[in-house]
Amino acid sequence: MPNIPALVLPFSKIRKEDIPLVGGKGANLGEMVSFGIPVPNGFVITAQAYEKVIEHNGLQPVIREIIRQTEVTNEKELEKAAIKIQRLIHTADIPDELVKEIFFNYTHLKPGDSSPLVAVRSSATAEDLPDASFAGQQESYLDIKGESNLIQAIRSAWGSLWGGRAIFYRATKGYDHFKVLLAIPVQLMVQSDVSGVMFSVNPVTRNKNQVVIEAVWGLGDFMVQGVVNPDHYIVNKKDLTIHSRQHVSQSVMEIREYPSGVKKVKVPERMINAPKLTDEQVIELAKLSIKIHQHYFFPQDGEFAIENGKIFLVQTRPITTLDMEKGTKRISESQIANLKQIIQGEPASFGIGFGKVVKIKSAKEIDKVKAGDVLVTEMTAPDFVPAMKRASAIVTDKGGQTSHAAIVSRELGIPAVVGTKVATKTLKEDQLITVNGSTGAVFNGVPEKGKAIAVKEFKEEEFPQTATKVYVNLGEPALAPIVAQGNADGVGLLRAEFMIAEIGTHPKKMIRDGKSQIFIDKLAENLMKFTYSFGDRPVVYRATDFKSNEYKNLIGGQNYEPNEPNPMLGFRGCYRYIKDESVFNLELEAIKQVRNKYGFKNLHLMIPFVRTVDELIKVKRIISASGLSRSNTFKLWMMVEIPSNVILLEDFINAGIDGVSIGSNDLTMLILGTDRDNETVASEFDERNPAVLWALEHVVKTAAKHNVTCSLCGQAASLYPDLVDKLVSWGITSVSVSPDAVDNTRRVISLIEKRLLK
Repeated sequence: MPNIPALVLPFSKIRKEDIPLVGGKGANLGEMVSFGIPVPNGFVITAQAYEKVIEHNGLQPVIREIIRQTEVTNEKELEKAAIKIQRLIHTADIPDELVKEIFFNYTHLKPGDSSPLVAVRSSATAEDLPDASFAGQQESYLDIKGESNLIQAIRSAWGSLWGGRAIFYRATKGYDHFKVLLAIPVQLMVQSDVSGVMFSVNPVTRNKNQVVIEAVWGLGDFMVQGVVNPDHYIVNKKDLTIHSRQHVSQSVMEIREYPSGVKKVKVPERMINAPKLTDEQVIELAKLSIKIHQHYFFPQDGEFAIENGKIFLVQTRPITTLDMEKGTKRISESQIANLKQIIQGEPASFGIGFGKVVKIKSAKEIDKVKAGDVLVTEMTAPDFVPAMKRASAIVTDKGGQTSHAAIVSRELGIPAVVGTKVATKTLKEDQLITVNGSTGAVFNGVPEKGKAIAVKEFKEEEFPQTATKVYVNLGEPALAPIVAQGNADGVGLLRAEFMIAEIGTHPKKMIRDGKSQIFIDKLAENLMKFTYSFGDRPVVYRATDFKSNEYKNLIGGQNYEPNEPNPMLGFRGCYRYIKDESVFNLELEAIKQVRNKYGFKNLHLMIPFVRTVDELIKVKRIISASGLSRSNTFKLWMMVEIPSNVILLEDFINAGIDGVSIGSNDLTMLILGTDRDNETVASEFDERNPAVLWALEHVVKTAAKHNVTCSLCGQAASLYPDLVDKLVSWGITSVSVSPDAVDNTRRVISLIEKRLLK
């Protein structure tokens, strides 16, 4: 770019080095155009044009004097000063030569339309630098049509540089108010059917191997404001597979209609529960995010809009918040292990904070928040920033990971949980709570000692890749979208019992009452919460293993269950399916509905408590008769939890299964003859007993010999690293642990595998 003052420049003549001229947003729009990113056409009114207007009207000394007389930490004083300065900007004279250049570029923006609809956006020249983010501090104006309306919007954009929040931010960051200039990108409008954001690294976990995408119906402003929560997608960079999906129903959206402008409308009924993006669009967006990251050599936060199925990128900027926690003090996970969780929301800003609850409804109440308080609100707004800086943590009812609360919290280095839906109603004023911004959990009480420890600096090794898969044990459908965002390789044990307990009625009663299809539909709906959430990763459903005493607790259960002296060794597992196929057939129909009707081929089946090889053969016939056949996309697993499974494992494998999963809890009890739930003898329960270890080694090595997968899904893998060491060295292909143990188990396995390789 020649070193001459330019007043207006088309995107095609702008590059990323031109930040002093066109601001971060303008520079990135031009740069994206230069390497083939789909960007709506536009031009930028440069920072020099803004300077020219300030100089032409002699405004700098006047504005400096107003600010000198203002205490910026006083909300009321700050607001008065902002209004006074903005009035000066709005009435300033714009030189004729600048007006002519603006009009020329505007009328030639869209062939065949001399008065197109445009968006007038703000791009501060200090915006999006590595040490600060000015995101959202200046305004954008949409659906601007006609020359006079364009000039009015440009004046308003310049004036937004002098809003109260922008003045406060510059003052507290130490920026000279007149070193931060404003350029104004003017772009053709995209009438967004879907809007969203994409991060080329995971901004919450800081996992550099993932792309995060969020999307809403209509315009994206409702997502930033927290009015609606977005669908949330995570994509693995390495193989461009969808790691997780989180779908959120949306009942209202923001649209624009010319000339009435932006308005809030109801989402059409057919779209309320529909995903915002197709899998193909998710992958296309991920590719664009990776391409932009590679071009800039730095993690990027991009905004997109989709119009008539076509994707447009409308902004990209560096993610400025990945290393905010360096050197800060936080609480460790172990210090909150004994606290009771009371709320679950979206993880939004890394770290753990605690303090007393202070609930505020609007910016007028921000003075209530003192240093160390936990700010609890429906959703933060720009005017909340002074209070957010004082808070030890932030909890909101609304919003996703790209809402105002999430973005600002990450920049300030404050733990935050958003989208809880119930925080303002559930939490009490002055209640002591602890907030885990990394997991989305809110706990009652605070750590006993209340002493903070240093959080270690992020390292790539925190997300190691391991040859041994680390799966997760799950059963509660509501947890699926949250847990799926973690680092598990899939669901190794999806328990049927939680989902059937949620249905509430004994399946045989439902069959008798003619409600079989209701049971199938409800079970399929719950199964889909897991298969959808976990993206392309496998979900292994363990068919019902209710014991008779547990089944009795369901409505109508007393009429269908025998009285057994020892239900653990009684009418359960595979034997039930053979004795009476009716309930098992309902499960198979639900699986078929998920796989065939809805297309989630990542759902597989595992049969529990198979006493004999003959039982396995018979249950396989039932499965085959239902229309489900083993294939590359449908695997049949068997639980190994009875000594007969260990002793006759080769015979079970030869009968035809794809994998086994060791239920170490039941297997240990049955080998040692010890009931771990009986406190009198529970001390004898130990998965590391030599007899149990022999059984584990035999199973793992036999499975490897016959080339079938082998997992372990008891809690032993998360309790005993020495046992994991043995399992990995024997050749186990996976372990499945509780959600809170996934990351630590993977780190343990990574160290073991590295040692074995050496």
